[in-house]
Amino acid sequence: MRILILTSGGDAPGMNTVLSTLFVKYRTNLYSARAGFRGLINNDITKISDFKPLHSSKEAGSCIKSSRCEAFKTEEGFKRGVANAKRFDAVVVLGGNGTYEGCKRLAREGIKVVYIPATIDNDVPGCDYSLGYHTAVHACEDTINNIMPSMEAFDRCCIFEIMGRECPRIVKCVNYIRPADYVISSKKDIKYKQIAEIIKNKHDLGQGSAIYLRENIVKMQTIIKNLNKIEPDIEIKGVKIGYVQRGSKPTDVELDYAKGFAKQAIDAINKGKQSVAILYAQNKFIRKEL
Repeated sequence: MRILILTSGGDAPGMNTVLSTLFVKYRTNLYSARAGFRGLINNDITKISDFKPLHSSKEAGSCIKSSRCEAFKTEEGFKRGVANAKRFDAVVVLGGNGTYEGCKRLAREGIKVVYIPATIDNDVPGCDYSLGYHTAVHACEDTINNIMPSMEAFDRCCIFEIMGRECPRIVKCVNYIRPADYVISSKKDIKYKQIAEIIKNKHDLGQGSAIYLRENIVKMQTIIKNLNKIEPDIEIKGVKIGYVQRGSKPTDVELDYAKGFAKQAIDAINKGKQSVAILYAQNKFIRKEL
């Protein structure tokens, strides 16, 4: 049995744990497409042992590399990808929403595909948890906890820009764990006078303040500039938490999820002929036919 595995889209903590777990199971029968669908299209495929997956099993990132591949969406690129995928008995793919759609297309071509949701945004339809989410949330919490004491020392306001693309799940969960003074999770939350009043009240009490901003709503510097117009005497700083969310070492909870996804993938590879998505919903792993 020849098995191909690839990671697509943004990297997510926990990916390497899945890769190493499957490597332990299949060893020389496990191949990887370098940088996701791009490697599949270009036939940049080698045995996964070339990437030494066991060395990075508890690290973030993807040892086999990842990419966002627009070429896979074209007719020519997709056909090349299909031709290369058909050389394998099963193709395991880790990624987010765009990757999920790509897996469905491959499945329609008769390729046995096993999809694992891996995106810090945790926004895959029908899935309550995707790899990377727990680590991303706690990376935010740690960063904010490490920065706010300095902000408090000067009664400053700090705006923290948090990843999530179009999904507010991370920023809302971080706010639940470590409450902010104000959260901007959508455009309707941009109320400068209200935010400025909160900042001023905290400053008058001799306290700093924390504002959480989900990315892709408005530029952080625009927020700071507009607030400075209302409260020019209060220092307002900005911190993009950004890739700390992707690059932080996976939490123990994340590692457990990753091993669970990998175990389900192995079972799906060895049993059954249909293509499936391994999802986690209602506190258990489920398989949904692609």
